[in-house]
Amino acid sequence: MTDAPFRFPSDDELMAGPNAFDEAEQAGESEEPGQAEPVRDGQAEPDDDALPASARVAVTVPEVPEGYRAGFACLVGRPNAGKSTLTNAMVGQKVAITSGRPQTTRHNVRGVVHRDDAQLVLVDTPGLHRPRTLLGKRLNDLVRETLSDVDVIVFCVPADEKVGPGDRFIARDLADARRPVVAVVTKADTVSREALAAQLLAVNDLGDWADVVPVSARRGEQVDVLEDVLIGHLPPSPPLYPTGEVTDEPQAVMIAELVREAALEGVRDELPHSLAVVVDEIVDPRTDRTGSRVKGTGGRLQVRVSLVVERDSQKAIMIGKGGSRLKEIGVVSRKGIQKLLGRPVYLDLHVRTSKDWQSDPKALARLGF
Repeated sequence: MTDAPFRFPSDDELMAGPNAFDEAEQAGESEEPGQAEPVRDGQAEPDDDALPASARVAVTVPEVPEGYRAGFACLVGRPNAGKSTLTNAMVGQKVAITSGRPQTTRHNVRGVVHRDDAQLVLVDTPGLHRPRTLLGKRLNDLVRETLSDVDVIVFCVPADEKVGPGDRFIARDLADARRPVVAVVTKADTVSREALAAQLLAVNDLGDWADVVPVSARRGEQVDVLEDVLIGHLPPSPPLYPTGEVTDEPQAVMIAELVREAALEGVRDELPHSLAVVVDEIVDPRTDRTGSRVKGTGGRLQVRVSLVVERDSQKAIMIGKGGSRLKEIGVVSRKGIQKLLGRPVYLDLHVRTSKDWQSDPKALARLGF
């Protein structure tokens, strides 16, 4: 007996169900394409009208106003350009950590702005810079990959620093973007009106921008104007995120970022680049049955976190004399974590060394980069 020649299923057969074609073949059916009837347990597939009311699933599509818009806006710029502070100001609450240290952001952070007529999803990206490590190269690649997946690009340039080679480099990159680019002069409250006007002219000359907007995220000035401008570049669309959801960041990632934010304050210049934070374990004593609790008493959520540095000398700095520095990090970050989770937390911090992890592919993979 020879094998039957292969026949690709028709559109009707594919639409009938994932296994309809296989079932027809196994049953020895030889109808022409489009004639095979789906079979389940020897019975023809019932029509929806034949199903009892209790077996039908109601699909509810939320109503949105006519002209509703939704889409993604990516914030790009060199390190410390105010992207994360602006993201938090537009969302209305903290979704991205901030610091005076450059290169604070190390992954894309999404924040959702909800309005009656639109939904704007902001993507805060790491600062584009000249990479000196494998980590730096990967972060730059992450930003460039993100640019092709959004509806509008927000190019951030701080008002209190002259336009430099880094800004011009990014502007040349964005000239090839097939998306509208809105140039934003951030930190407008830090300079005089005359200096701000001069910076706006300098930024305008960097490229052919869809709009140029000055903002002060710290004071909330012009944030609503920028919001309107960005939404004007979004396509008509239903909401992309549920009402009330302001970020899709995993809980463990947000916890790690809050610890890293606390750790970045008051440390030496070289440490921010050499510091990574990873959540090793989250245990809820109220539901855990494994007995793998960390420490502490009561019903507090048990969170174990590792702070990873590249050298033993950095480890000593992070711990501090008699553990004072590490204790301070714990006190500050625990407040933010408890606010995030809405319950008491026992935070167990440990510092460990992973030599030159920023340039080690295996170490980067373990740390989530």
